Amino acid sequence: MIDFKLDPKTGIPFYRQIIDQIKFGIAFGKLKTGEQLPTVRSLAVDLKVNLNTVAKAYKELEIQDILETQQGTGTFISQTKIKISNEEKKNKLKEICNEFSSIAFSYGFSIDDIINQLKNEN
Repeated sequence: MIDFKLDPKTGIPFYRQIIDQIKFGIAFGKLKTGEQLPTVRSLAVDLKVNLNTVAKAYKELEIQDILETQQGTGTFISQTKIKISNEEKKNKLKEICNEFSSIAFSYGFSIDDIINQLKNEN
């Protein structure tokens, strides 16, 4: 299971962030075919968002055949394979790095400070 995180500073709607996290989770093997996702209600409570936000994300993924909802049992990852292009991966990583570096720079850290810390984390 993935640990959903929403960032209000990105300007990306929350439902879109949920969709992206599920798609990337499947593509990178963190979510497996047949795995059950949290209920709409429990995910909305965990993320502190409106139920409709999660419902909209799940519904869009159902339309794309990425999720399957079984009445009374829950929402599951379907057997549809997700392939994320190298371009999309590159753009997502660039977006994450830009946001991260902006925050780090605002605290006065240099690029060398960031690189050294990242090297020490691995």
